[in-house]
Amino acid sequence: SSSFRSEAKSGRTDLIFLIRFRHCCLLRNQRCLLAYLYDRLLRIRALRWEYGSVLPNTIQFHMSAEEVEWFSRYKKSLATYMRSVGGEEGLDLTQDIKPPKSLYIEV
Repeated sequence: SSSFRSEAKSGRTDLIFLIRFRHCCLLRNQRCLLAYLYDRLLRIRALRWEYGSVLPNTIQFHMSAEEVEWFSRYKKSLATYMRSVGGEEGLDLTQDIKPPKSLYIEV
């Protein structure tokens, strides 16, 4: 990479295309990696709603240490929020996630 720059500065204009192409490839790879990491983050967030505050060992085995730490922080943040709403006892947002089948509820 530094040899490319030094040769381009010395007048090798044919290398400018290669430098630009390499830079575009690096940016594309960075975007792909960020999209992949964001998708994993969304999936880990969905696991909290699906499995609750404790993940099965089979799922945790496939997570990195940073992902486990993020899950733990998300779990604590969600718990703090649920305690802050809904009066003294709080409101458990993880219950009854699926809507009722009937439009009418007997009280």
